[in-house]
Amino acid sequence: MSKIARTFELLKKNNRKALMPYAMMGYPALESALDIVPALAEAGADLVELGVPFSDPLADGATIQAAGQQALANGMSLALCLEQAATLRARGVTLPFVLMGYYNPIVQFGIERFVEQAVASGIDGLIVPDLPPEEAETLYAAATARGLDVIFLLAPTSDATRIQTVTALSGGFIYLVSLVGVTGARESLPPGLADFVARVRAVTDKALAVGFGIATPEQTAQVAQLADGVIVGSALVKAIGTTERPAEAALTFTAALRAAI
Repeated sequence: MSKIARTFELLKKNNRKALMPYAMMGYPALESALDIVPALAEAGADLVELGVPFSDPLADGATIQAAGQQALANGMSLALCLEQAATLRARGVTLPFVLMGYYNPIVQFGIERFVEQAVASGIDGLIVPDLPPEEAETLYAAATARGLDVIFLLAPTSDATRIQTVTALSGGFIYLVSLVGVTGARESLPPGLADFVARVRAVTDKALAVGFGIATPEQTAQVAQLADGVIVGSALVKAIGTTERPAEAALTFTAALRAAI
């Protein structure tokens, strides 16, 4: 059982739901994550999604796009993301790291080299939103051979065949995209979310984590009633980017989410 799967299993045994905040590496300053990620852990995060900035992030809304552009301007790269992950491990951060990035930088880096360095840096899982299962064989084989979970996404529009495919392949947990669209805080949860989660739950015992559009403690609590984990990105990125004390903002924001669930 992988570190991510063990985390969800332990939480389940303790009747707790996983909280997975998202941090854009290199934002708002190049080394901000070295303070933000420990703050997220202190606030009660169970896993952390480490975002790799990319110039054409097709799944991301305006907030994360802007953060990614700033991170790139600051000099952040995939190699530096891995280096900073290793630094966080050396400083004693132990919760699972899920690296979220697009496929182009991984291909440019070299798939085998990327997987090797990701493992050495303490990465536990990968989310590559523009890499569907049908095209993921090379990365999937390299990653799973080294013990890295490859986490695939399902959307509310996924049919029964796609749900079967993703639930069979996804490691660690299954990422349920709550809505049809890109990332970004929303005023309310999609009305069909409960039915979507139930459709996936009917065919798998793997952990289900919901992301996209979750912004407030109240929404986080609602999602925690439906799924095994809650992923919060844009609202946290916005909170971090509007203060001169991003680590403190990350701690305060995440602690409120943790308290809600």
